[in-house]
Amino acid sequence: MSHTFLFEPAVWTSTGTLWRADGEALETIGRTEIAHHPQCWLLSGTVKVLGAPPTEFVHAYWIEPPTPDGGGLKWTFESATFGKLSGRYVAIGPSILSVYGCESSGYYGAEHLGQRDPDTYRSAGMLLLKGQIIYSWQMMLKRTAREVGAAGAGATQPPRSTGR
Repeated sequence: MSHTFLFEPAVWTSTGTLWRADGEALETIGRTEIAHHPQCWLLSGTVKVLGAPPTEFVHAYWIEPPTPDGGGLKWTFESATFGKLSGRYVAIGPSILSVYGCESSGYYGAEHLGQRDPDTYRSAGMLLLKGQIIYSWQMMLKRTAREVGAAGAGATQPPRSTGR
């Protein structure tokens, strides 16, 4: 099964739970759009945490398109809170793994995206600072629309895993 999340332009919605450092579980809803352009791929959207008061995280990742060496996809994201996070997505079998960090702010973390079917992924991850979990989450992502865009839907497939 080929990966669709990241590797095909599309719109995804998500529902799930975010746990704060104190263990409080909060419901989340989100929307992510993935667009492919010749110079970069863009992953942008929002995650709304339905606490009191609600909080909305806005994200915009700049992703380098795959290279023939199969070393994964490098990405960056900047925010006033977290600084400039840099990471890498790697497709391994039915999973996409991401590890990331920011040297200046000290934030770092990991995320696992497990493909259930071409239109469904399960995400689980955590964000840490100085060895302490700040947030952890679990979400279901559903593809709601395929985007016919700059590179065309499904034009690029993930690099093959080397089993590393």
